[in-house]
Amino acid sequence: MINIMLCLLPWARRWQRLVLLAVFVTSPAAGAESASAPAVGYELVVERNVQPGSPSKQRLITIPMPQGARWCVKWNHSVAQFVVLDCYRNVAGRMVLERSHQPDFAAGLGHVLGRGVQVSDGEGGYWIKGIDEPVPGNRYALRVGAMRVNHRLVWPAQAPTKSVSISEQAAGERVIIQLQEAGYQ
Repeated sequence: MINIMLCLLPWARRWQRLVLLAVFVTSPAAGAESASAPAVGYELVVERNVQPGSPSKQRLITIPMPQGARWCVKWNHSVAQFVVLDCYRNVAGRMVLERSHQPDFAAGLGHVLGRGVQVSDGEGGYWIKGIDEPVPGNRYALRVGAMRVNHRLVWPAQAPTKSVSISEQAAGERVIIQLQEAGYQ
């Protein structure tokens, strides 16, 4: 008899959780609370220090980036001069590196086994798809290239794709690219 009760115990706990979940979901307070809660908006921000070593930041670029939105950092390889793309997505408020496009195995580029899947782009280059790595802290530092490199952000917005050059504003400088809640300073 005890063995039968021990076997049923995990099932009973699952059943209890389902009942509690059903009560919560159908509760009038649960519906009212979610309807009145403000939606969280996100933005992609590029900042630089006002002076080297200074904690004061200057915001250079702000782009609304709602949940599910995608963007890429696009630049010209400094040696080979072809275009490289690192593409990200806002996944529930997390900056996630989804894929990268590289036309060649030039200096500093290449696919690392176990980090996404390399597929041909049909034009002699390749995509590394399925990287799906969250960016630690939703931010990273970038040493911005000269206009010859032209680091820029590109993102779909209705049509056509929008673009803004980071190099025009901060060539040779260190910037922080981050995804954050809208209005956060």
